[in-house]
Amino acid sequence: MGEDTDSTPTLNHRGFLPDHNYVTEADIISTVEFNHTGELLATGDKGGRVVIFQREPESKTEPFSQGEYNVYSTFQSHEPEFDYLKSLEIEEKINKIRWLPQQNAAHFLLSTNDKTIKLWKVSERDKRPEGYNLKDEEGRIKDISTVTSLQVPVLKPMDLMVEVTPRRVFANAHTYHINSISVNSDYETYMSADDLRINLWHLDITDRSFNIVDIKPANMEDLTEVITAAEFHPYHCNLFVYSSSKGTLRLCDMREAALCDKHSKLFEEPEDPSARSFFSEIISSVSDVKFSHSGRYLLTRDYLTAKVWDLNMESKPLETYQVHDYLRSKLCSLYENDCIFDKFECAWNGSDSVIMTGAYNNFFRMFDRNTKRDVTLEASRESSKPRAVLKPRRVCAAGGKRRKDDISVDSLDFTKNVHIIRHAHTHAHILSHSQEMPKTHTYTHNQNSYTPFHSLLNLLLSLPELKGPRQG
Repeated sequence: MGEDTDSTPTLNHRGFLPDHNYVTEADIISTVEFNHTGELLATGDKGGRVVIFQREPESKTEPFSQGEYNVYSTFQSHEPEFDYLKSLEIEEKINKIRWLPQQNAAHFLLSTNDKTIKLWKVSERDKRPEGYNLKDEEGRIKDISTVTSLQVPVLKPMDLMVEVTPRRVFANAHTYHINSISVNSDYETYMSADDLRINLWHLDITDRSFNIVDIKPANMEDLTEVITAAEFHPYHCNLFVYSSSKGTLRLCDMREAALCDKHSKLFEEPEDPSARSFFSEIISSVSDVKFSHSGRYLLTRDYLTAKVWDLNMESKPLETYQVHDYLRSKLCSLYENDCIFDKFECAWNGSDSVIMTGAYNNFFRMFDRNTKRDVTLEASRESSKPRAVLKPRRVCAAGGKRRKDDISVDSLDFTKNVHIIRHAHTHAHILSHSQEMPKTHTYTHNQNSYTPFHSLLNLLLSLPELKGPRQG
């Protein structure tokens, strides 16, 4: 990392002034998530902390300020724990964050580590009550015998204060690590998935959940696959999908049976025997699955490809996009350094016409479903300014002809992989780098908050859409 040019002091998440080159493991961002309007963005890190950013409104004096996100609130969501029965440490790292649709002035979000899910309320307070009859100004109870008259309490303005309060704790329901949470379209229930089970929760009930999928075999030696991701349908509250390490997708209907071990539909691409290799099963594992906004399609990501599936066609994907096919020749070395087990996320744009997913070397890929055009872009410090226009990048295979600005596959940095989220109603993207920079914030003395500097989420980009007609 190079030296920061900003001279203002930076604070780490513990509130100290660290060395600019010192990076703690707790500072690494592990998940990011927009709320439904795109006004708020929540990030979770390996230290168990959640930082909420708020989008700045556009002003006449600063017409390009919209799209910049400043820190709105920070709170400690999870703490490290120890399971004494199993002699296991439970990390505080935040695995997933999901916002609930806003129904009043307050915001609600779910955050989870490996074992415990928590529901948080985020609210604003800019008035305080004064004039209590039974309390003094410091909040102490008065002696009733001294109260000789009554007054009407009034609300007086105060500096805006953001309060984050825990509302529910959903614990002790998962034996294995939670990899997914998804809020149902009924806004009353949500599901949580680990390697072998999926549980259905009611948002108001914390002491019990309902197991809707259980793929654990009677003998663990017979285990052949694990659950990798799960998501509810955007409109039909009875439908959900989950993916597996074998590259399959199972669509389940909760109306058919209480336990959805028998799926309604199985989406699986037939394997080409001539292309089978030692790595076939590893690279076919699905790391992420997303319903389209229309609810008609599924987007999945495995190690080398992104695929679009039609819910009405189970036999093969509707579309297959090569994300970094140039890595096929390097699978041996990627297996030796464990990079072949890296997980990438994927996302739709607002009209379901463009898909987006991450790659190595801080690259990410966009594919236009209509024109079949694709582009590789790089998320870097140099392009972290709002409204920045990114230059397309190109990776050439080893030994191939290189043009100016081309990057050889041998020079890729496999410690810098990009995870993606994209807001449904705008062209905004958040790119989270797994191992590039620490998450730091610049403290400005004339504000009562932090403003984002070179953070691990690094930037909110307004990227140019790929040219071509839109769907929907």
